[in-house]
This record gives sequence, structure tokens and C-alpha cells, in this order.
Amino acid sequence: MPSSFNWVDFAEDDRQRMMEILHLFHEKEIREELGIGSVRDAFSDILFPGTSTLHTRAKYFLLIPWIFLRQEGKKTSSDKIEENSRYDEISIIRALINSGEDDGVIGKVAGSKLKILPSYMYWSGLGIWGIRRFDGTLYQYFKSLDSFYFFKKNIIKSDDKEIISNVPYNWDQNLPPRPSNFPEGANLSLSPQEAEYLRERIVTNCRKSILAFLVDNTVSTDVDYIWMHPQSAEFSDLHKNQIQHAKNFSLVMNGASLLYNLMLSEKRNNEDCINKYQNKLSDWISDIKNQMSQILIWDMNAFWRIVFEQNSHIHFMTRRFIENWIDFVKDKQNLDKLQENDHARYLITRREVKIKGKRSRLKNQRMLEQWLGESGAWPLGFRWSIARRLINDILEGLRGK
Repeated sequence: MPSSFNWVDFAEDDRQRMMEILHLFHEKEIREELGIGSVRDAFSDILFPGTSTLHTRAKYFLLIPWIFLRQEGKKTSSDKIEENSRYDEISIIRALINSGEDDGVIGKVAGSKLKILPSYMYWSGLGIWGIRRFDGTLYQYFKSLDSFYFFKKNIIKSDDKEIISNVPYNWDQNLPPRPSNFPEGANLSLSPQEAEYLRERIVTNCRKSILAFLVDNTVSTDVDYIWMHPQSAEFSDLHKNQIQHAKNFSLVMNGASLLYNLMLSEKRNNEDCINKYQNKLSDWISDIKNQMSQILIWDMNAFWRIVFEQNSHIHFMTRRFIENWIDFVKDKQNLDKLQENDHARYLITRREVKIKGKRSRLKNQRMLEQWLGESGAWPLGFRWSIARRLINDILEGLRGK
């Protein structure tokens, strides 16, 4: 019987996480193999709140509320809103393509068959950035509209015509106006007014994050990792500390991912992959040795405080695996013989089997045969590649590009 997911009315964070899991099945470079995703996501949410691996361009933070405000303006009923808004979202695909957009168009290939719509992808971020005021899931929003129209029409006023009972708005009232012919003519470029609005929303609602600093104080960049940002010297001490912890985690845990891929290569007797990951591990060992002074003074208690403040539900087995691997890496003698080290291989095997059970590639030949030669082998970027695109969109809009 094929596997399936049923969309029930979970908390919005759960819905968002499920969509990201579905997306990750198609992103081999960031697949979750050793169960450290909860820690990775904690840092991603700290550094770049409101972002998601599902996001492509910043303009969707405006296109989506414009769609729903348009439907609210027509008083589309609760039983019709999902169908009608879907039609608008599919229309936007065509409008964007007709406008010459190519980079970041969601549904460019799937078209009308698109399963996961941008509204689902951006719903959580719209709330975190303070653009969505409705406090609930997208499904709950759909169900609420009939009541919203009723109470809006029947606002209670005093004898002096003062409003006694008002209806909360579903969307921020300072949203830039949508184009008169919307959704026709939609594009992914931000006008200065639109970019300023998104900048203000981030700075107001995510003010402690590096994301807020970047949209308010920096210029566009194309560096691969946040710790490589050309203006990193200008970051606050708080941000420098968070990023250093994230950088250490990315560097150290990359070795576990590379060893895992080497072990899979060996089990598949794939000489090309074996050579590839042996070379990558050698390079990683050199990087670790160059950074060993930083790794040895890494305050793991401070690291876990940051993680648990964001997500207090990290499983103790996840913490144990991470700490065991870090302790292993800190021993130079272990590094020199990493590729043959039985203890390192035991740590990886035990963790993968614990995470995947009968679907373990290291234990299940059928699962091993489905391996495509790479599983989570890149250093963790904590959604920087996504955030960088959104930030650059806003910065370019502010400059009037």
C-alpha cells in the first residue's frame, strides 16, 4: 500500500514542517539522514525567522495577501474561498511567466496541477513577519470568513456612533495596494514602496534576528554561507555569537555526513563515490585541524542554551549523538584515522538505524539500492541560500532596481 499524508487541522507549524519534509525528498543536498534537523532548524529559525525551504522570492509575501484581500473584497464565502483563491494562485503562475519571470516562479513546471500552493508555503512566514493578522491555519482562515463578513457588517456602535465591538482584520492594514489589474501583470520585482514595507515588517517583528539587520544595514551579496558575509564585522556581538555556534555545528557535523556517504559508497562497491568521499573527508579533516583551536574552546553549554530557547523539544538521543560525535572529532588521533575508525562508523550506523529503523540504508539492501550517490553531504547552511534570495529581492527593491 503506498504511503500518503492526510492534511488535518494541525497547528500551523506542524503543517509547515510536513510541507518542508515533502519538499526535502526532492532536495538531495539537504536531506535529513542522521536526525540533526531539529537542531539545524532551531538555528535557521533564530537567524532567519519566517523563512522556509519552500520559499523562492520575497514578492510572494505580497502576492498571497493580495489574493485573499481580493477575495474578501468580493465576500467570497467559506465554501468557495479555497477554490477561488486556488484559481487566482494558478493565474499568477501564468501572469508571472507572461511577464518574463523565470527565476523563482512557483509552479512554473506543474502549472494548474500544482499540489502545494504558495499560500500554504508562505502562510507561517506571513504570520511571523506580521503581514497576516489572522491567528490560525489557512484552513481555519477559510472557515472563518463567513463569520468575518457577518460581524464586519454588523459592527456594534454606541448611541454616539462610536464603535464598541470591532472585527479584527485578517491582514495588516498597511499593505501596499495591489495593482488594479491584479493578478494579471504580476511580477516578482519589488517596487521601492513594496520593498520598504517588507523591510519594515521584518525589522518590527523579527528585530533581534540577523535577518532584520541584513535588510536594514547591508548590501546584496552572493556568498555561500552567512559567516562569509562581507559585512560580518558589523554584526552585533549577539549575532556573531549565534553565527559562530552555527558555523561550528555545520563544520563538525559535515564530517558525520561525509563518513555516512563513504560507508554507503563502500556497501554499493561504487569506486567513483568511494574516491569522491575519501577526498572530501580528507579535505574536511584539514578544515577541522585548521579550526581546531575554535572547536576546542566551543562552549557546548552555551550552544545548547541557544538551541533549547528556540526548541525545547530536542530529543535527548539527538543531543547524545551530536555530543558523542563532537567529542570524537576533538581527538586528533581519531581524525588521523577517521576513515577506518570503527568507533566513528559505529556512531553513524547506530544513529542511522535508530532514525530509520527497517529503512536504514546501512542495513536494508533494498533501501541501499535506492541511494543516488549523495545524501546530505553538503555543510549545513541554515536556510541562508533561501534568506539571501529574499534579502536581495528587498535590497534591490529599495534601490529601485
